[in-house]
Amino acid sequence: MTVQTILKMGDARLLRMAEPVQAFNTPELHQLLQDMQDTMAAANGAGLAAPQIGVNLQVVIFGTGQVNPRYPQYEPVPRTVLINPVIEPLGPQEEVDWEGCLSVPGLRAKVPRYSRIRYRGFDPLGQPIKRDAEAFHARVVQHECDHLIGKLYPMRVRDFSQFGFTSVLFPGLDALEDD
Repeated sequence: MTVQTILKMGDARLLRMAEPVQAFNTPELHQLLQDMQDTMAAANGAGLAAPQIGVNLQVVIFGTGQVNPRYPQYEPVPRTVLINPVIEPLGPQEEVDWEGCLSVPGLRAKVPRYSRIRYRGFDPLGQPIKRDAEAFHARVVQHECDHLIGKLYPMRVRDFSQFGFTSVLFPGLDALEDD
């Protein structure tokens, strides 16, 4: 188990455009994925992008297959590795809901996201993935993929009166936040 340090907002590496993965099913890719899984699990994350641990590649993982303790009100998201992702909105409808981020510890904000999306990419072996997602699943995918284009959720906030410390907004959940 190799838990990596999660970069925090303010680190310039989080603002880079990630590079596409060129080679699949390599020992290096599998090690990166294991490190990401270990890091996400240790932080009770709903997802993690490679740039969050300082690796400038288009790789995200998300989902736990069970209810996430940081987001107990939402349905479980299927455990997924998504490489070189592309997101397509399935309509103009948006939902505004609370988000947090392992790179922005202790804070939450209401963030607009497309309600329904289709995402495509590849698994670790280079096999294509194509899925439609809605609600929390769609939110998680969009959030993680934003890391690949150098965006953190505060950059998408429209109403800063809906942005604050988890300990104030959601007493009890703050114990699960990585400070």
